Amino acid sequence: MMTELLDFEEQWPRWSGRKDEAIRARFGVSPARYFQVLGRVLETVEALKARPMLVRRLRRWRDAVAAEQRRRHAS
Repeated sequence: MMTELLDFEEQWPRWSGRKDEAIRARFGVSPARYFQVLGRVLETVEALKARPMLVRRLRRWRDAVAAEQRRRHAS
């Protein structure tokens, strides 16, 4: 599953829409569930070894989104 998630993230154009539909079609789960699983995968040593640049980019994106959400809730 880890490889499938990383392949999907690597192949999905950042500027493209309808990712939620693609997630449902390919993995059979809701986008929320997909991102929960992806978050766990990003924390594994195996993922970092397999695709270091991708994993680091996705971690930075995830951390930036979380920081923005914290900033909004603090206001």
